[in-house]
Amino acid sequence: MFSHKKLLTLAISGLLVTTNSLAKEDDKANFGSSDAVGNKIANDNKKSKPTFKTQLEQHGIEIGADYFATFMTANKALPTKEDSASSGLVRFYGSWTAMSDEKNNRGSLIWKVEHRHSYTDNTVKDFEFDVGGLGLIGPTFSDEGARLTNLYWKQEFMDGNATVVGGFLDVTDFVDLYAMTSPWSGFMNFAFSTGTTTIALPGDATLGMAGGVMLSDQYYLIGSFADMNSISSKPFKGFESFFSDNKYFKSVEFGWAKSRGELFVDNIHATLWHSDESEIQGSTEGYGINFSASRLINSTWYPFIRAGISEDAGTLMEKSVSAGIGYYGLGGESNNLGLAVNWGDIKGSDDQYTTELFYFMQITSNFELTADIQYIANPALNLAEKSALIYGLRLRLDI
Repeated sequence: MFSHKKLLTLAISGLLVTTNSLAKEDDKANFGSSDAVGNKIANDNKKSKPTFKTQLEQHGIEIGADYFATFMTANKALPTKEDSASSGLVRFYGSWTAMSDEKNNRGSLIWKVEHRHSYTDNTVKDFEFDVGGLGLIGPTFSDEGARLTNLYWKQEFMDGNATVVGGFLDVTDFVDLYAMTSPWSGFMNFAFSTGTTTIALPGDATLGMAGGVMLSDQYYLIGSFADMNSISSKPFKGFESFFSDNKYFKSVEFGWAKSRGELFVDNIHATLWHSDESEIQGSTEGYGINFSASRLINSTWYPFIRAGISEDAGTLMEKSVSAGIGYYGLGGESNNLGLAVNWGDIKGSDDQYTTELFYFMQITSNFELTADIQYIANPALNLAEKSALIYGLRLRLDI
């Protein structure tokens, strides 16, 4: 019989050679998240596009840059921890389309580099631990310094209805997505992001490959195979770890979407994954499955439910369920509000409940502001307290 490892490997291999006779020439599938480089640039260009960017586009080059600052404070913290934290981040990203035709078949080089820093001794990423909760807030807001996040080749074919990427990847760009998964513009607590804290993910700039294909007008398949021992600050060591350590992350996702152009809005999917042990990521060998369902109603209301179960992977939680709702266009065309609750099953402790409310505001074409409140009931790392309340602000300047 096949082990779950072999099943995942075979499924991913099959994905990368699948063809789709049902693809439409005028309908392109978008397999990336809103944070994927191409999508982020396209979204920013709708608001403001300087002349020099238009000139670069004539040569197939698109670029973007932004700066983030995040501030968090809590009504209480662990005795040895601070009750506030703040972090910043600057990014430069872009793509070069080297080949293209009239049927959405394109080949592009994608890159993204960052500098992640903290204004305080503690970081926003670890702030939930500081207040006694088990989880991450804004996992991108750390103090890792200069790092590579993306450097890969993206090949679109089958009239734009299949995509393969290879190189240094960020798997959160294509694993277990929905519209509010972004830590840059959606929920800040990782309980409402990729895997609802139950997937043992590799680090950014992981060397690997992934692919997505439309199986019909509405059904799709996405798979990935990536290095578990990646180090974003030393990305090119990934060649050594990928071919020598043989510790990998594998995933297969099968889903349904209402339309190809917005795969992760009206969407139902299940994600099966397996990860090998990684001392670098602090995880053990394990596997799991995640489920997500979301629906956009009247272009305004966005209810969703997400769940995950993992086995032996050393993830933050082995069982987790998140449910919530978004409201688009509240107080402005680009503004949106999100409210969600998460239940997490924690061994040796009471169940932890996390509630988050955020309001994203497009202040100007280049400036975004998000106000955020989080309530943690039964914080798993501080049994002496019944709850913790966290307030936050997230700012983005599109440069």
